[in-house]
Amino acid sequence: SDHMENIYGYLMKYTNLVTGWQYRFFVLNNDAGLLEYFVNEQSRHLKPRGTLQLAGAVISPSDEDSHTFTVNAASGEQYKLRATDAKERQHWVSRLQICTQHHTEAIGKNNPPLKSRSFSLASQGSANSPGVQRRPSQNAVSFFNVGHHRMSTGKRVPMMQPDHLVDVREMMSQAEGQQRDLIRSIECLPVSGHLTSLDQDLLMLKATSMATMNCLNDCFHILQLQHASQQKGSLPAGTTISWLEPKISLANHFKNGAAQNFPAEINKPASVREEQSVAEPCQLARVLSQEAEEINPDEELEDVCDDKEDDLGAVEEQRSVILHLLSQLKLGMDLTRVVLPTFILEKRSLLEMYADFMSHPDLFIAITNGTTAEERMIRFVEYYLTSFHEGRKGAIAKKPYNPIIGETFHCSWRMPKADVATDAGSNSSAQSPSEQVTLSKDLESQTELDYYTVKFVAEQVSHHPPVSGFYAECVERKMCVNAHVWTKSKFLGMSIGVTMVGEGLLSLLEHGEEYTFSLPCAYARSILTVPWVELGGKVNINCVKTGYSASINFHTKPFYGGKLHRVTGEVKQNTTNTVVCRVQGEWNSVLEFTYSNGETKYVDLTKLSVTRKRVRPLEKQGPFESRRLWQHVTESLRDGDIDKATEHKRALEERQRNEERLRAETETPWCTKYFLKEGDGWVYHKPLWKAVPATQTQQTDTN
Repeated sequence: SDHMENIYGYLMKYTNLVTGWQYRFFVLNNDAGLLEYFVNEQSRHLKPRGTLQLAGAVISPSDEDSHTFTVNAASGEQYKLRATDAKERQHWVSRLQICTQHHTEAIGKNNPPLKSRSFSLASQGSANSPGVQRRPSQNAVSFFNVGHHRMSTGKRVPMMQPDHLVDVREMMSQAEGQQRDLIRSIECLPVSGHLTSLDQDLLMLKATSMATMNCLNDCFHILQLQHASQQKGSLPAGTTISWLEPKISLANHFKNGAAQNFPAEINKPASVREEQSVAEPCQLARVLSQEAEEINPDEELEDVCDDKEDDLGAVEEQRSVILHLLSQLKLGMDLTRVVLPTFILEKRSLLEMYADFMSHPDLFIAITNGTTAEERMIRFVEYYLTSFHEGRKGAIAKKPYNPIIGETFHCSWRMPKADVATDAGSNSSAQSPSEQVTLSKDLESQTELDYYTVKFVAEQVSHHPPVSGFYAECVERKMCVNAHVWTKSKFLGMSIGVTMVGEGLLSLLEHGEEYTFSLPCAYARSILTVPWVELGGKVNINCVKTGYSASINFHTKPFYGGKLHRVTGEVKQNTTNTVVCRVQGEWNSVLEFTYSNGETKYVDLTKLSVTRKRVRPLEKQGPFESRRLWQHVTESLRDGDIDKATEHKRALEERQRNEERLRAETETPWCTKYFLKEGDGWVYHKPLWKAVPATQTQQTDTN
């Protein structure tokens, strides 16, 4: 009983992102099983500012620091609290846990079995909602419209038909609507009086009704698996199995808690239904037997899509949504599994964004034209630093689509040979804009010998963690680059940080050289006002054979003063520790290269010619190629229809979750299409270094 005394004192309570932490006076009422708080100790005699029912609650010390802990009530409400030190936190946590355990056990001892309780799902006010009233004769079997089959000797149980499973799902969705109405009715009750929203019986009813619906949903999924396995056994070999998608989304259909009579298919846009039926909702059989498609660059046409991301309207209109989202996050939280609102999305996939880093193929091809190892390293640094500017679409920070596992993106570039630098003195940026336009117009009429082709392919090889692989090659110049990137995003308060975990490898097969490189971190700043992007962190480029390396620092803007987008770096010869080139400037503006001989070169990124990539038309793309896969989301965003874009995006994500769950339960590994896992990385299945002549391969192997 000594541990059950009432305790009180000041704690800091996290209110929201705007208000932050505030001191409040807390009182633990052990007799009532309540945690109450007041503005201060003087207002203790007044009505509490907030009250939590501790029965069924979870008390959790936070791993953020030694002072913070959370109280998660059975109702779903949460208090995030902070004590003055670790000792005081332990005192509060232990007392709260004792009180919680005492009142939770009391509920179990003092309440009769559920079947004798006066509360039931069917008897609540929600049963009066239009379209969800149950007929008196409608028992459990008829409610779910599932016939019972007796097992007789020598007879096989009839296979459940797909229509029956759809009927079951629709009935379950109606029950879900009733359950939501019930919870809403309970939460709308007053906090004091004869029957309150904190009544122990009602809290128990809320918890058990939710658990029941979750259990029913799991059972239904087992039926789907059984039906799929039976169907698989009865179909001819090689037939693709289509996963049975629910017609009504259990989690999302009843947005306002009200059930409806009409079929859910009518509610969805036609293109969403197309995504679920035409684009193979279950790709398991397809993936196991698929062959990597070789894309013919001649089928690709110059890209005419030009989606700039300078529109602030949607961000300003949806600021309340952003505030609500931020209030649910905590510092350092991994955002990999957090579903972000649709209006902050770019109109392209992350895989296509990686392709846009190759928008200066002339600088890429010119790397291998360097006459010395020193010159080739400097050229690579120049190409590397100029690649990030075009990777961003406009000044506004928006997020590209998270690629679906198995999603691919293909494109290529045709670069006139006359535009590629062949010696240290030439620079492709010296051409006038009119000359560049003329060259672009004449590109189609040039013969094969007049231009180089750079081919690009990217694939989402993993969903959790999200890993992308991409590969580019120029066969004529015997050079290729292979990279894999794991994007790890974290919430940093007023910004979001994205760490690009992974490594790239540039192979210059003519010289037998390999250059390893990493990628900087990206930050979305000022997410409540005008969001913008900056890069930060240190990256390294290294060539073991030549002994040259480069160290590049992307500087984030300090709190006071300083320039935006600043970058500095140096190239050195490791054996002599001699710096042969220094670079400084802004990665999205002007870069200054200073060489060891005293010469200086300026590169103005805003004036560099951008070579448009070539992409196959949508009608020739496969169902899992980025632009075709996301075409309805992109079209809705262009039209400014955020709700429609959200529906299309949700349909794709739901399909991916269902497929992932099916693979986990059947213990079927995911089979990639273009990339193979080697150690901790991913490598393109047909890299150029495997296709070069034997003499070239031997030269590479000896390095």
